[in-house]
Amino acid sequence: MQQTGEKPTGTSLASIGLRLSDWFERWFPDAFALALAAVGLVFTASALVSGSPLQTAQWFGAGFWDLVTFTMQMALIIVTGYAVATSPPVHAVIRRMAAVPRDGRSAAAFVALFSMLSSLVSWSFSLIFSGLLAREVAHRVRGADYRALGAAAYLGVGSVWALGLSSSAALIMAAPASLPDAIERISGVIPLSQTIGLWQSLLMAAVLIVVSMTVAFFAAPGDAHARSMEDMGVTYPRATVATPKPDKPGEWLEHSPLLTVLVAALGLGYLVREVGASGPAILLELNHYVFAFLIAGVLLHWRPRSFVQAVAGAVPSVGGVLVQYPLYAGIVRMMTESGLADRLSEFFVAISNFNTFPVLVGIYSAFLGLFVPSAGGKWLIEAPYVLEAAKTLDVHLGWVVQTYNATEALANLIHPFWMLPLIGILGLKARDIVGYSTLQFVVHVPVVLCLVWILNYTF
Repeated sequence: MQQTGEKPTGTSLASIGLRLSDWFERWFPDAFALALAAVGLVFTASALVSGSPLQTAQWFGAGFWDLVTFTMQMALIIVTGYAVATSPPVHAVIRRMAAVPRDGRSAAAFVALFSMLSSLVSWSFSLIFSGLLAREVAHRVRGADYRALGAAAYLGVGSVWALGLSSSAALIMAAPASLPDAIERISGVIPLSQTIGLWQSLLMAAVLIVVSMTVAFFAAPGDAHARSMEDMGVTYPRATVATPKPDKPGEWLEHSPLLTVLVAALGLGYLVREVGASGPAILLELNHYVFAFLIAGVLLHWRPRSFVQAVAGAVPSVGGVLVQYPLYAGIVRMMTESGLADRLSEFFVAISNFNTFPVLVGIYSAFLGLFVPSAGGKWLIEAPYVLEAAKTLDVHLGWVVQTYNATEALANLIHPFWMLPLIGILGLKARDIVGYSTLQFVVHVPVVLCLVWILNYTF
């Protein structure tokens, strides 16, 4: 639906959302330009702390390669997730789900709910499938705003994911094999029952889901101001492509399920043994997760030609990931090696007491998340100082982990790092959805900080 040119009036969430969206579309830089700006800012601060610009440049260059494995994992998550979701059986499910909402506002709330609930199981599943669901909903629901749907699809990663089963910090603290000795000497192993299993954590997740859905519903613009997929210059892609029959003998294997079944059997055998040895939770580990989706995609497409066509359709979505994630890796190395991260952490810990500790840790975690957009890696930076201070102040250590988890996600709402896979699938730019996600950020910050502060008194 085309914009009418009429500006909304009043102070409703929809009006505020439209104004924020218009402002960010006009002034917010491209995600790659923002990454370059972040490199410059962190380089300057790190050089001042270390006293050596050349050494800081060395750290940046060396750190550029630190996330190569993670970058490839993220690229494969997008490719394999796209392949699974565009297979005929799964795409049929997405189409049926997309038929549930009947208007633009309920569509935004519906996508938000799916995004958040699925993120509690797996943030990567949520990111990919919520994007594909938002795209299908935008195609089907008349009056749905594509920007608002994109922001709703991002809510899982921007709100509650770290309170669920794929919480990097909670999983690190619960696994002796992955817990660094320096941290284990301070806190010991903290089981999941004392982090994501706390009733306080479950209550916080429930409150955030309700609040986020409410904001998504009321912030979605009405029909007169909604911008459709076509208005945003995005063409609805065909999810499945019919594969013609082979016309040459050499093409027979491309259209035969023989190799598909063989490779899928090998892959399933490997995954069954891994689950038997380490339990079902091993499938949430990124390497196993990507491998499982690869096998599922191959099997669901049935014929190699169909799978390859789906992969080709996913490739344009990974460009931002491949170029920008290494820049953020360089940022992380500069902050950690120069001591800038340590200084920030020590400052917040030094001004804390029992009553203010969760709030100040939350503010610090959210702030650092703007520069170190990696939940697990950032926790390893913070944990030694934060947990030591928590022991001194007699704060529940499991709640400290969950305070970190709840507040760490706040930065995701305004940082394009985790948006890249989603906007690649949607065919949008970060500036197109960050206005609505910023509105969520403005609401989430006081809600989250109040929750971690009030619930701390229940221990």
